[in-house]
Amino acid sequence: MSVRICALEELTVNAAVRVVIGETPIAVVRDSAGDVHAIGDTCTHGDISLSEGFVEDETLECWAHGSQFSLKSGKPLTLPAYEPVPVFAVSVVDGDVFVDPTPTYPS
Repeated sequence: MSVRICALEELTVNAAVRVVIGETPIAVVRDSAGDVHAIGDTCTHGDISLSEGFVEDETLECWAHGSQFSLKSGKPLTLPAYEPVPVFAVSVVDGDVFVDPTPTYPS
């Protein structure tokens, strides 16, 4: 069951917001095209909050060590991270952003 996160207008383009659903930290991101993504908020390299990082196009970069993660797949695109982060399904309904807290992992 999807959980309402916020109104779409509350998400800044090229920025991430940290939310916690249950005990799962999630980075909700509005990319440069205006699309909304949700990926695990914890960098797999250094246990750092990704939502404090930098958004560029369809990537989220960890501020601590520079690993970039695909917002679409959760896969790391640069070292030092080599393990993916989970991805969560996002929907926008009547101007509200919803996230399904069931993670998927890239294969």
